Amino acid sequence: MAKNIFRDGVFMNREYSHMLFNDRVLEQADDKSTPVFERGKFLSIFTSNSDEFYMVRMGSLYNQMTHAPSAKENKTHLTAKQQSDGILEETKIRYKRRAEVWARLKKDLKSAGVKVSDADECGEKQKKEAKEFFFTKALPYLSPLVIDSKHPMLRFANKAVYLALDLVKGDKSMIGLLPVPENLPRVVPINSGKKTCVMLSEDIVAMFGSHCFPHYTVKDRAFIRVTRNADFETNESDVDSEYDYDFSKYLKEKVEMRASLDAVRLEICGGSEKIKNFLLKNLSLKKNRCFEVTDRLDYKFLLDLDKYVSPDAAAVGKYPPFKGRIPKWAEGGVMNAVLKKDVFLSYPFDTADTFIKLLNECAESDKVRSIKITIYRLYRHSKVVDALIRACERGKDVTVVIELLARFDEESNMYYADILQEAGCTVIYGMGNYKVHSKIVSVVLEEKENVKYITHIGTGNYNEGTAKQYTDLNIITSDTQIGEDAAMFFRNIAVGETQYEYKKLLVAPHTLKNGLILRIDRQIEIAKNGGNGRIVAKMNSLTDRELISKFIEASEAGVKINLIVRGICCLVPGVAGKTENITVKSIVGRFLEHSRIYRFGEGKDAELFISSADLMTRNIERRVEIAAPILDEKIKSTVSKMLEIMLADNVKGRMLTSRGRYVKPQTAEGEERTDSQEYFLNHEI
Repeated sequence: MAKNIFRDGVFMNREYSHMLFNDRVLEQADDKSTPVFERGKFLSIFTSNSDEFYMVRMGSLYNQMTHAPSAKENKTHLTAKQQSDGILEETKIRYKRRAEVWARLKKDLKSAGVKVSDADECGEKQKKEAKEFFFTKALPYLSPLVIDSKHPMLRFANKAVYLALDLVKGDKSMIGLLPVPENLPRVVPINSGKKTCVMLSEDIVAMFGSHCFPHYTVKDRAFIRVTRNADFETNESDVDSEYDYDFSKYLKEKVEMRASLDAVRLEICGGSEKIKNFLLKNLSLKKNRCFEVTDRLDYKFLLDLDKYVSPDAAAVGKYPPFKGRIPKWAEGGVMNAVLKKDVFLSYPFDTADTFIKLLNECAESDKVRSIKITIYRLYRHSKVVDALIRACERGKDVTVVIELLARFDEESNMYYADILQEAGCTVIYGMGNYKVHSKIVSVVLEEKENVKYITHIGTGNYNEGTAKQYTDLNIITSDTQIGEDAAMFFRNIAVGETQYEYKKLLVAPHTLKNGLILRIDRQIEIAKNGGNGRIVAKMNSLTDRELISKFIEASEAGVKINLIVRGICCLVPGVAGKTENITVKSIVGRFLEHSRIYRFGEGKDAELFISSADLMTRNIERRVEIAAPILDEKIKSTVSKMLEIMLADNVKGRMLTSRGRYVKPQTAEGEERTDSQEYFLNHEI
């Protein structure tokens, strides 16, 4: 049923495609060729992805059902209710799959040296230790509550775990609630002879939680977790129009409001119909938004489970450690290298320390007059911020465009905005109703009275943490026209100007989409004239209908199109007469594929761009995004080779079929095994 609902010819529903992406994450948790502790991390990521999907995407559909119930999305023409109902049915399938994967992973973890014990698996000695933990470590932090006329229903915190109890006292029946404190250690080592055995703190709370309700009889109990809508809109017109209004104050109010938004999902593990019905009534949720979970409510505990085994066992169960490369060209100084020729960094295979070194060199250089940077997400102990403050202290003109509306990083960005302002930096909170998602640094320097530029353009955030986990590309150039474009870009941000034609850069919302369409049209013309039109594009998501339609037009004209789309893809390839010249591959592996690359044509005539933008309507019409051309022929060759290696990935790559399913690539007998991420780890391109 769902496949008919979520498919319409060559189009696939965005929300369903997102669920298919998360299926590929779950597949990694069940892949025995992946080290066992890494499989646990994938299971945790699958669950956290599902949580965010419900908070944001299902939250958005929830809002649409209220405010625009008859509106239909523009690809499969489903209303918000139709999408929501279909997703709720699909979600049940995912819970079942996750439980099956956990059962297999749990056995493999035990074989690897760590047993995760449920309450009913404990022996007497283990129960004794668990009881001691409860009374000495847990009980002081527990806050039991009985729901009656004097104790009204509490407001369930988003994604927090609670123990709900069906209680009886005399002739009265009531519900008890026991929040599981977040400050308790989640994993509790329990003596189990020679083997490592652990229990989860919530299980121990459930075993002995009845002690918090003296003189009550516990008839039944259940773990519960509530997911709340996190999709709120911000609009510049909502704030005071006076010029001195501080947008950060308005945003802080919005972020605080998130905790009080409506519930969109209830998860319940165990318990009676009485508990479930009581919760549904008090949360104003329909039954189809309640999911009975047979495994765990979340799997964050798996992220650090390796520390409970010996170092040797942990090493076997994890990916081999690696350290990002320091390019040879950076040894004599990054600024000096860039002023001679364009340079290239590929994270995480190259270290982000090289970029930090550039910022620090700029901070110390007497030639540098100004540094301007866009910031979307930062590391929790940001060396980028340290370098910017150092530059400001040394008299440089430092401007930071920090996007306060980076979802779930709003508070962190507000914190860093305050620190940068206090240090003397000029701080700009984005641009009007457009999120500034661009990744660009503009450095202006003076050398022998001549103005020169160093410009950094990347596909990922200026975040040292994610630079070790996400694949992103970076180009640092001293090209004068790109430098002038970058300087003008920041001047335009400062005055709220979006309608500007740049010399080299494609910038959304004004020129990026049209610039990409123009280059697709060129490949269509080449194919129509008997040439070999080709497009290779790599991105995280493809949802924009106009660009999808343009790809279809190109396919019909004979252009060969290879798309590498990690996540959401609303285009169905391989449909006869429509998309038969299009392939779609998704790569889910050790690192999160995050780079955006757009290549038009082949050989010396090919145009290559790296970009901060996915081909989503929100990115190219409602955000400030940049696509930068790769000018250096050697770098063009390197990036083209990377694309071809990714297209050849037959280990972690999955092909989207014309039936809307992702499958392993077919390989010929004796065909070489290609894992693109593994290749980039072991080879310099």
